[in-house]
Amino acid sequence: MRRVFCFLPGAGHCIFLLLCQALPAAARADSDPYLEQLIGRATEERLAQSREWRALVHYRSNLILPGVTGQADDPAFYLAPGGKTDPEAELRATLGAFFAPPVAETDTLQHPQCRFIARYHWLRDALEIDPGRLPPQPCPRFRQWRDELNADALTLVFPSAYINNPSSMFGHTLLRVDGADQDERTRLLAYAINYAVEPGDDGGTLFILKSLVGAYPGTFSLSPYYVKVREYSDMENRDIWEYRLNFTREEIDRLLMHAWELGPTRFDYYFFDENCAYHLLSLFEVARPSLDLTGAFRGWVIPVDTVRRVVEQPGVLAGVVYRPANSTRLKDRLARMSPDERRSVRRLAQGGDPDAELAESPEGRRAALLEGAYALLRHEADAGHYPRDEAAARSRELLLARSRLPMGDEEQSPPMPRVRPDQGHGTRRLSLGAGRTHATDFQTLAFRPAYNDLLDPAGGYTAGAQINFMDTVLRHYEGEGRLELDRLTLIDILSLTPRDAFIRPVSWKINTGFARTLAGGDARAPVYRTNGGAGLAWGDWTRAVFSVFVEGTLDVGGGLEHDHGLAIGPAVGLFVTPHEAWKVNLYARRQGYYSGDTHAEREITLEQSLSFGRRHALRLSLSDRRERGVDWTASTLVWQWYF
Repeated sequence: MRRVFCFLPGAGHCIFLLLCQALPAAARADSDPYLEQLIGRATEERLAQSREWRALVHYRSNLILPGVTGQADDPAFYLAPGGKTDPEAELRATLGAFFAPPVAETDTLQHPQCRFIARYHWLRDALEIDPGRLPPQPCPRFRQWRDELNADALTLVFPSAYINNPSSMFGHTLLRVDGADQDERTRLLAYAINYAVEPGDDGGTLFILKSLVGAYPGTFSLSPYYVKVREYSDMENRDIWEYRLNFTREEIDRLLMHAWELGPTRFDYYFFDENCAYHLLSLFEVARPSLDLTGAFRGWVIPVDTVRRVVEQPGVLAGVVYRPANSTRLKDRLARMSPDERRSVRRLAQGGDPDAELAESPEGRRAALLEGAYALLRHEADAGHYPRDEAAARSRELLLARSRLPMGDEEQSPPMPRVRPDQGHGTRRLSLGAGRTHATDFQTLAFRPAYNDLLDPAGGYTAGAQINFMDTVLRHYEGEGRLELDRLTLIDILSLTPRDAFIRPVSWKINTGFARTLAGGDARAPVYRTNGGAGLAWGDWTRAVFSVFVEGTLDVGGGLEHDHGLAIGPAVGLFVTPHEAWKVNLYARRQGYYSGDTHAEREITLEQSLSFGRRHALRLSLSDRRERGVDWTASTLVWQWYF
């Protein structure tokens, strides 16, 4: 029974491979002395335990039990029946498969040497395979694919966090393959290797819950880079950072061979560990086995941490390019205009007559106004503020008016932010401090695995985007002699985006987890609390941002009347940045509980954070609250370490 492989090409040269038939390796071993010799040599040299083999088959040491497990969840990726957990058996089966008779490669057939071409080339070199006794296969489809890529360099691409998409709320990473005939002006024509999941119609909480248990299949794909830029920069308004890497031609070729053999291999997608960021690291480990990138991550993997892990490797980073999103370009363009010019841009985008609108404008500024109006119109059209036909007609009118003017100066790009994403504070945070509440002193210890909040050190993160995951706070109250879980926030998301005359987003928030409240005479009664709301914000993150929200809260707990409390009420906030290292957040909220445990609450809190570089900060919190007719205050001072 011979072994052959299927290959089905797709749009953009996406790789889709399917194992069609199987050949028992044991049968081949009995019939070919040279195969037995190769297996014996591989066993003697312990190749199955080498870093190269474990990287190629994606083996990872088990967390508790001895041994390893392959992270690929597609049976076609393993050639031995127990290959997922037995590297030795998988290596023997792979060698056996390479002895399969030649096939006439077509769109649907590949020889095993071509299907697992990275494995073949590594074993060929490691065992010094005699081509006369094991003839190499030509693999024409792979070679055509590789030649069309014409790879000369690799670039790690990091689109910044997109808080409105759960799968990208921590950011994303992909790998661009730069052609030898491309330069910085033509990089959009390159191809990008991407690992992602298709959740279908699932979104929000359902997506996160299902991805926590690996319910979605994740696969690698190859697509034109300009398609990804359109998706991230234009449609989702995410700044893109491109980290050009120093890899040799041999290493690039090895990575591409491995990308080819991964093809449609299914890896169960896990939101916090086996995600896009983690699996891209595995490609680099195949390209350069001396790199140990994935071993640094256990439990959770944040895309920006993987970028930081790659670029901190000696000699890996060659350069960084900043590609601002369309919304970033629009804001920068408008900021360089006078108030009168901005009003003209608004009227032009809304359908004003170009000739009449520009009649009073200096000739040297007319092109800039038309270009600004076109950029604003496209931004609002992408946001769905105008019907497609109406936006297209207005766009055409603006472009025709612009075509009647001289070329003008090249558009000025927004300046690169002073702090890159990989240079921001660490995503993990440990806090240690003390405080007083209800006339009782306490000490506090807190740990947040990820990721960033408004008061954390500035730079490297999207302004106004707060995501705290599994923020755990322990307290020790004087005279009680024990630690108490004060708060466990499973997820806390805040999108606070200021509005202006041109860009008018709605801010929103959601958080859920374990908390403490005043109930049944107990000042620290446990409840499970979910709070969320929507609102508007105005201002500038470099100075001050004012916000107004309407929030709802649901408390569930045995100490509450009817075991629950449902509330709604307003909240206002003022965030001030007196200095880059000094942040102040003042907010007030009122909640009226109208169902279940009926009562009223109000709170005024002042938080201040003073950062010392990107690794340390001192945070002070002062609160005055009234709850169930009882007034009480709280104060906390903590030292925070980011790593």
